[in-house]
Amino acid sequence: MNETIDDLVEREGIFYKKFSDVPFTGEEKGEFQIVQKEDARVSYHENGQLLEKGTRKNGKKEGPWVRYYDTGKLSFKGNYKDGKRSGPFESYNRDGTVIQKFTGTYNNSVKVR
Repeated sequence: MNETIDDLVEREGIFYKKFSDVPFTGEEKGEFQIVQKEDARVSYHENGQLLEKGTRKNGKKEGPWVRYYDTGKLSFKGNYKDGKRSGPFESYNRDGTVIQKFTGTYNNSVKVR
């Protein structure tokens, strides 16, 4: 099966098949196969754009997470430990400007700088 433009979404200049985080190369014929680790979490907006991606451990966010607006622009990226913000965290408005209130370094979900 050949993909048409209606089967694809663009995120930051790269095309993906809707509801997939696998980049479309144009060389792929047929359906995309998505392999996910058991603890990996990937969700999508209704328009097919990636919503968020990360991992969970014991039901809580763990490690790096990213979240996107339905336009494909980055909403936030940061790390979690035991479900709480930990380390550098960056948050953005829809226009791409930084939200200073939520950007910084976190420890146990408390902004420390």
